[in-house]
Amino acid sequence: MRPDLIAPLLVAGAAATFLAVSSWRMALVILSARATLARVDATECDLPPYTVLVALHDEAEVMDQLVQRLARIDYPQDRLQGLLILEPHDTSTIAAARAARKPDWLKIFIAPPGQPQTKPRALTCALPDVTGDLLTVYDAEDEPDPLQLRESAARFAADAGGNLACLQAPLRIRRMHPAVNPSPFLDRQFAAEYASLFETTLPGMARLGLPFPLGGTSNHFRVDVLRDVGGWDAFNVTEDADLGFRLWARGWRLGVMSRPTWETPPGDLSDWLPQRTRWLKGYMQTWGVHTRRPWRLGLRGAFALTVTVGAGIVSAIVHGPSLAWVAATVMVAAVAGLPPQTPTLALGVLTLGATSAWLSCAIGARRAGVRYGPTDMLAAPAYWALQSLAAAHAVWRLVREPFAWDKTRHRRDAPSTATEPVSAYAALDETAPNRLSAGHAAAPQPVA
Repeated sequence: MRPDLIAPLLVAGAAATFLAVSSWRMALVILSARATLARVDATECDLPPYTVLVALHDEAEVMDQLVQRLARIDYPQDRLQGLLILEPHDTSTIAAARAARKPDWLKIFIAPPGQPQTKPRALTCALPDVTGDLLTVYDAEDEPDPLQLRESAARFAADAGGNLACLQAPLRIRRMHPAVNPSPFLDRQFAAEYASLFETTLPGMARLGLPFPLGGTSNHFRVDVLRDVGGWDAFNVTEDADLGFRLWARGWRLGVMSRPTWETPPGDLSDWLPQRTRWLKGYMQTWGVHTRRPWRLGLRGAFALTVTVGAGIVSAIVHGPSLAWVAATVMVAAVAGLPPQTPTLALGVLTLGATSAWLSCAIGARRAGVRYGPTDMLAAPAYWALQSLAAAHAVWRLVREPFAWDKTRHRRDAPSTATEPVSAYAALDETAPNRLSAGHAAAPQPVA
């Protein structure tokens, strides 16, 4: 009825929203600097029983590498339980797991057949067999800091309020050998994106006492709390994001820790796109679930959901069209021989939005020890635009196959060379506990 009035209001409202989100990101960069954690490790007598869960599917290629990394975990082995959770039809991974020289504490668990065939379903199937007081989840490509479990145990023990349910370790990306992953553009942008999330955003939100979407790996839980909330949602393809807000809705608190887990980037576009599609589809599922009854989260929880999950979905959708609009405006003006229009509000959104993203990535990359220079900053808008391609795929898949799990292929790391950065913990190979069993671990009976 009043397009002359409504259209400018919609534009101004959208601009104000994005300016607010950009300002929030800048604030998190500042807050995260004061949230830097001193490393704390527990003594032997303080360490509770601990369980390590690794859900695997089609991972025969990396099984030996994974087992070697898990064997470096520095924790009393009589208080350590590990379960490699495998699907009954995945015979190649089962054979590789049985053939691997595993520590005595690391066993094979065969999940019962069923649907949906997802990582959270596999984890929840193993939950009744967990014997530890604390629990962590790792992925097939992970290389956790050997002292990560000790730091987690110490931080849970120091929780005076008793309402800490989960600690998130920072995930950091290491560069792969070009023969294994020939996509330096995607690798570097992915590493900076991880650094922004795990080195600035999550520490800043934890310092404010807000909930946040957990990472898909290296979350450390209290087992009693995890059982009380029903474990993971088997139908959510980003079960980690959902679980963080579900814990908050039940009155629990989330935190972060300092000892990292190193991961490899997904690879070229054929690997990156399905992974990002799954993440965005899971964000959409999480948003849909938790906005049914947003009052369960309270004002602070609903705010946190909006600026993480909600903003992530919207920004992924509009990145590509926004970049195309700016490029088209500039090119049309150039062809016409006219200067492009430069509305103050639009320039403010563009400048502050890009600056906040660059700053968060640059500060996070410096803390994580990854490279992020001017060339990476100039290339970042192209990476942001790819998010819109993944978002379009995610919307389609949410409608057609809402619970389908797009598997990310994991490859063995290439041998280090003189010019290649070595693994962060290669020096620990000879000193870390590595009591290996020469025999094969027997598979526990499936959980009903």
